[in-house]
Parts: sequence; C-alpha cells; structure tokens
Amino acid sequence: MSTVIEHLNMTFQDYQALRDVNLEIRQGEFIAILGPSGCGKTTLLRLLAGFLKPTGGTITMDGVKIADSQEILEPNKRNIGMVFQSYALWPHMTVLQQVMFPMQYSRFSKFKTDAQRQERARAMLRLVGMEKLENRYPSELSGGQKQRVAIARALANEPALLLMDEPLSNLDAALKIEMRREISRLHREVGGTVLYVTHDQAEALGMADRIVVMSQGEIQQIGSPKEIFAHPANAFVAQFVGQSNLIRGKWEGDQFICGSGQTVNGAGIPDSFHEDQLYPVKADAVRLVAKDQSRFTGKVKEVEYQGFNTKVIMNMDDGNVVQVLAGGMADCREGMEYGIQFA
Repeated sequence: MSTVIEHLNMTFQDYQALRDVNLEIRQGEFIAILGPSGCGKTTLLRLLAGFLKPTGGTITMDGVKIADSQEILEPNKRNIGMVFQSYALWPHMTVLQQVMFPMQYSRFSKFKTDAQRQERARAMLRLVGMEKLENRYPSELSGGQKQRVAIARALANEPALLLMDEPLSNLDAALKIEMRREISRLHREVGGTVLYVTHDQAEALGMADRIVVMSQGEIQQIGSPKEIFAHPANAFVAQFVGQSNLIRGKWEGDQFICGSGQTVNGAGIPDSFHEDQLYPVKADAVRLVAKDQSRFTGKVKEVEYQGFNTKVIMNMDDGNVVQVLAGGMADCREGMEYGIQFA
C-alpha cells in the first residue's frame, strides 16, 4: 500500500500553509517531515489524518482517493494510527484500557472479542516494555512511559499508516535519544509505514529512510538522510540540516572565489548556490590555521565550549561570518586572528 499526495494546497483565509506539495509514501517506509515551526509539516499530517480538508490537490491511499477540495474521508474511516505530541491519554483509563480502546471501535480491527483485544494489547505493551505497568493510570507514569503507551495504542490495530506528530518534543535530552532508538526498533520489528513530523534534524537523520525538508509550505528537498546532509539542494536545506556556513563570493564555472580572493573547487555544488553566489561548507569541514597560511582571514567573535568540540564564530575580513568546530582549541579566545581552510 502506498499513500500518494498530488499538488496539495492548504489555505487558511489569506495564509497559504501548503503550496503544491507532491509526495509518495511507499509501503514500509519511515518518512520524516523536517522543518521549522510554521513550515506546514503539521498541516500536512493533519490533512493525512483527515482533520482538515485541502483547498486543492488530492490524497490517495492504496489507489483510493481519501481527500480533495470537495470532500474528505473521515478519520475513523481511514486505516491510520496517530501518536500526538501531548500523548492524548485518557486520565480515567488504565494503561491496558488505553491500548484496548481503539480496537473496540475501529472498523479495521481484527480483534473482535474482549479476550482477543486484551491479548493484542498485552503483546503491544510487551513490545514497548510496559507490560508490568498495565494497571497504572496516566498520572502514575513518567513522560517516556506515557509516550510508550501512546505508541502501543497507535500500533494495536496494525494501521496502514502511522502518523507521529513531534512525539519526543516534551521529553528531556537523554530520554529523547532512548525513545529514538525505541521507535526505530519498533519500526524494524513491526514494519508498517510511518510518517514522522519533527523540527529536530537529529531525529530525522537518525530514524528515517527518507527525509522531506519543508519551508514556507513547500518541499525543499526529498532524499535519504545522507543525501540531505551531504548534498543539500539549496541554501535553506544547507543551513537547516547540518548548519552549513554560506560563504558569499562569486562563481566562475566550478570555481568559487571568496571575497578575500581565495579560490575553492565547487564541482558538484547545485545550481541554486551558483545563482545565489554562495558556497556551502559545514562547520566541521572548516579548520583554523595561522594567518599566513590562508588568504581567508578574520577575527574570533565568539567561542562556545561544547565538550567534544569548541564552536568558534569568526568575523572574516571580507564580511563573511563563519562557524568553525575547532576540536580542543582551548587557547582560542575572542579577538584572536586566524586564517581558515576548507577540508
């Protein structure tokens, strides 16, 4: 089964939230929709869930149209599961009851008797490591435990498409990493198709088969995590994923000339960077050298110790501002002068 989105548009009064979005979600894929707040990623998820009607375009699932500008198939008639940012657990139900609930009312449920639903719910709780807490209420659970229950509930009916709306945003840093591993493991073990909305590039890069990068209601790039990170299609993707420096200068063929006059080989850099007269380079691909070893020189504006790395922000003499991950540069201080080279 695949889900196909064609020429999808969504307008709220005079604000266009989505512009001509096209995407095919293949059976068994883990797709991450990545972008900043207001880029349209949650609007896209809500359209897939059936909570909104598009103002243009179509959505089809397994060859059946489920939404266009004229009508939509109601959420309860779509074989989807949903994991919300806020968990959305019912306070009066136990953990076991939470997971059993959708199986009682979904037309897609294969579990017709209470015994079957209970067996399935317990299997899902074992899968997420919550089987010993089946009689607890949400108020007795931690944030990570609540999210595990929400995931078990969403998976219980074996949905054709699982939608996840920034499910880790309310968790602390260590728990986020743990839950990323957990969600990846569940996808490997259970299979199914996942559409995962996030603003966190680490989540998208670490879990997804493909990433869809969005900005201002439009898709900027679709590709594997490695493609998105190593070969950004434009300036927005370069800065948002991997926080690349965008060096201003001038292109002459495949050669990029910095304002300082230093020349860099830019073979393979997409045309969009040529059009904007920019050269993308990641902070970890820049190194500090003595001033006399480079024509691209400047002064240290800011130093931020980050443990494994020291982040150095340079005000270059030609007006560029460049971020450098300088390893253990403990003696690097504000006002010091360096040259830089690109790896």
